[in-house]
Amino acid sequence: MKAVANAAAALDRREARRQRLLEAALELFAELGFHDTSVDEVVAQARTSKSAFYEHFESKEDCFRMLLEQEGGALVAAVHSAARGGKDHRERTRLGIAAFVHTCASRSRVAKLLLVESVGLSPSIEAVRHRLHAEFASLTESEVRYAQEQGDGALAGIDPAVYGRAVVGAVNEATSWFLETGSVADADELAEQLCRAFGV
Repeated sequence: MKAVANAAAALDRREARRQRLLEAALELFAELGFHDTSVDEVVAQARTSKSAFYEHFESKEDCFRMLLEQEGGALVAAVHSAARGGKDHRERTRLGIAAFVHTCASRSRVAKLLLVESVGLSPSIEAVRHRLHAEFASLTESEVRYAQEQGDGALAGIDPAVYGRAVVGAVNEATSWFLETGSVADADELAEQLCRAFGV
């Protein structure tokens, strides 16, 4: 019994160390950028050793990929969760867009990682980024298909896959622009403008 408890405690410590490394990496990647962040800086920030880093990650790129998987997955989950509360396809799309914008605004470090730092880093990171975009796009795509089945004339003849990708592209770009420049009053205004642009 004691051996089992000790093993469980060791696993907990290991996972806590892994999360500490990921949090340190997120902070540094967002502040300095991927290329200007070293493994030495990550382990110093996490108050652990280089050997501990390589117990969890094969490389700095592998750490970034896992971080993108974790944080990007949480963002997509937030969008899906918010959208489920809508009573019809328009409201579900509005709620999904608003959830994306507000989550990025409240977690700007994560947003910078997802929208800026991840672009073009490597094939493995691009694969994760594209999968996350596809998950977000599929939400909008399914709502367009539903709307068309319900006879929504405003979406007649529109390819749902193209529409879904257009929403993802526009929301990503507009949110990046907002976070970098502050050119829109606030996240509420940005979400409202995006929803108007897409007629939802």
